[in-house]
Amino acid sequence: MKKILFRLFAFAIILNLFASCEDMDNINLDPNNPKDMPSNMLMAGAEKHLMDYIYDAWFSGRQCLLYAQFWAQRNYTEEDRYQIRESVNNSYFNHLYRGIAALEEVIKLNTDKETASSMLQYGYNDNQIAAAKTLRAWAYLLMTDTWGGIPYGEVNKLKDGVYYPKYESQVNIYNALLNELKTADELFDLKESAFEGGDNIFGGDAGKWKKFANSLRCRIAIHIAKVDPKWKSIIADALNSGVFESNDDNALYHYSTTAPYECYFYRAFFADGRNDFSIARPFVDILKGVRDTLNNKQHPFEGIVDPRLAIFTTPRNGEYIGMPYGIPSGQTSVPRGLAPNWFTAPPAFLIPNYDVTLMTYAEMQFIISEYKGFAEEEYKNGVRASLNYWGKLNGGFSGEDIEEYVESVSKNVNAEAVSLQKYIDLFNNGTEAWTEYRRTGFPLQLLKPNEISFVEESGNEIRFIPLSETKGDILARVKYPTNESTLNAPNWDEALSRLEDKTNNYYSKMFWDVRSASNPHPANK
Repeated sequence: MKKILFRLFAFAIILNLFASCEDMDNINLDPNNPKDMPSNMLMAGAEKHLMDYIYDAWFSGRQCLLYAQFWAQRNYTEEDRYQIRESVNNSYFNHLYRGIAALEEVIKLNTDKETASSMLQYGYNDNQIAAAKTLRAWAYLLMTDTWGGIPYGEVNKLKDGVYYPKYESQVNIYNALLNELKTADELFDLKESAFEGGDNIFGGDAGKWKKFANSLRCRIAIHIAKVDPKWKSIIADALNSGVFESNDDNALYHYSTTAPYECYFYRAFFADGRNDFSIARPFVDILKGVRDTLNNKQHPFEGIVDPRLAIFTTPRNGEYIGMPYGIPSGQTSVPRGLAPNWFTAPPAFLIPNYDVTLMTYAEMQFIISEYKGFAEEEYKNGVRASLNYWGKLNGGFSGEDIEEYVESVSKNVNAEAVSLQKYIDLFNNGTEAWTEYRRTGFPLQLLKPNEISFVEESGNEIRFIPLSETKGDILARVKYPTNESTLNAPNWDEALSRLEDKTNNYYSKMFWDVRSASNPHPANK
């Protein structure tokens, strides 16, 4: 109960802090809330706010997990086909900036000479600053990889008279994030705690925050591996400073079994009483080790059943069959009867205290494997780590079963094998899995526009036909929120001028996405 009240108090502080207009400060002083906010409670609120609005039924469930084709909708499939609700897009753009604003306040309270000394009781100043910078960088990376160039350097500068923050190029944001994380790495003092309470990711452990900062530098570096030769030096420096070394270092947000503090994936089904999602067929076929015969797509691990299949979903009538991806809403009834019903038979991850993953040791090992030219040792370490991590949700896999699977998928360790195993480990981390597809072109099994999704008994082929133009591929970005066209019009217009066709579209590629029809899997620099 104490922990629940602590989180609720922290979240209330954030909403009170950032919902008020600065010109109304004196009028809006609330005698029932403290004037001086404890920085550890601000951190707790920022963490929960970001996790709740990223790992939920909307930003993840109806957007990023669909784009990565981990999930598919069972009833209303418009979002699967890239018809995004503008109200949702507007809302989540604002929600993520609100979480970032709380992290900015943690940094400010620990930097300002008038407040820094009083914040020491909640954790060492430099460690609080470094941890907040690290989580802020993680959030900004997710945002820029979703929308592209976004407001960055001029955000949260109302007091400086900046009412209309400019949209910065994604290249500049990436460079700024790398600098921020390098600064954070150098700020950490491992002899001191990061937070005394309030940190629901690492429990205030400065050493783990430092490893996360450096591991995140490696994630950013691998994103630019096909466009910028400095990616290797970034990873080398991060490895020298210390990255994740085991599953004990995984960056996880820990939810509760007590309502209403459960994971929002769980709440989407069992608190909201909806049954909108199931596992997508392309992903099930990858896990089952079967090729896509409808579109003649081969599978590098054909004939190998992935042990994580029984964790990521449940069977129906004894069979694992996924929901066909991107079919029209009016044609879902028959395939819905074949796909698993997660509402009545929830998979192992669909629990109230599911730990959502910001980044894992397995992902870090796959990054190092690619950094070393797709090295087999780190690849195998990544597969083992992923099986051990996910297996805990279902009682664990035996060492013998793990080694048998590792050897079976290690016959040919190359770019496709590493990408596919990383993709599987990223389950429920939709933005990063979607990013990896856009960067590498793998997995090949993901359904592209106009490919066959389902064949009815009559022989009629139902194809994946997007409702928005994507130029023949999985969408490359999410459109900028329409609210920005009125609230920040000049900068919004300038941002559009940098996009393909100078329009707010779904097909303008990120700067690190250099795939083409003639070179669908470009090599690293």
